[in-house]
Amino acid sequence: MATYTHGHHESVLRSHRWRTAENSAAYLLPRLTSGVSVLDVGCGPGTITADLAMLVTPARVTALEVTEEALDLARAEIARRGLANIDFRVGDVHALDFPDDTFDVVHAHQVLQHVTDPVAALREMRRVTKPGGVVAVRDSDYAAFTWFPEVPELTEWLDLYERVARGNGGEPDAGRRLLAWGREAGFTELTATSSTWCFATPADRAWWGGMWAERGLKSDFAATAVRTGAATEADLRRISDGWRRWAADPDGWLSLLHGELLATA
Repeated sequence: MATYTHGHHESVLRSHRWRTAENSAAYLLPRLTSGVSVLDVGCGPGTITADLAMLVTPARVTALEVTEEALDLARAEIARRGLANIDFRVGDVHALDFPDDTFDVVHAHQVLQHVTDPVAALREMRRVTKPGGVVAVRDSDYAAFTWFPEVPELTEWLDLYERVARGNGGEPDAGRRLLAWGREAGFTELTATSSTWCFATPADRAWWGGMWAERGLKSDFAATAVRTGAATEADLRRISDGWRRWAADPDGWLSLLHGELLATA
């Protein structure tokens, strides 16, 4: 496994808990019906997982994470919602501990950008998917993120993030590569799409900009940037101030591109 760039600081979890099936897996929803079994790879804090479980009940959803500590985040969300059709497993997407043809749907949101071998991961996801089932993956494409006004510190942040993520063994521009990776993994029936998150209202700018202002100082991304010499603490403070300045600008607008792939097993 590559090193997970973001870590689990509260500023990171704040953004991950915002994710829902509607805003992060809309491309998959038409394929989900009652009775469809799902494996959710890299489930994070479990907000998408819980939504999927509600859509496919009484079928079960299996939530997968790389450590028990990470899985505990999802357990807390599932307990809060009182859902009973979710199982929890620790595992590595490169070597899934499930028999062939186990699940109707295998889903991974913002996972392939963080793994060492995304093609091998897709092959494993395909292996555990039933014939005719679907593998659904969605990943950011950082180089395609765009914003206004042109805040130099945000450009500096993007360059720094891509260097740190690649240094950790990941690929931050995974979104544009999903179709190619799916073909290399052996899928022949593929549907590639894209969607965006857009932050432009005062409330959205304050939330997203404030989140990254903190995340850029306190998350594992920040610690790695300093430890590896990619940035100094002064650099990170300057970038953090840039995020807050962008968030306070009434003309501020930010669009984040995500690649999506539905691959039939």
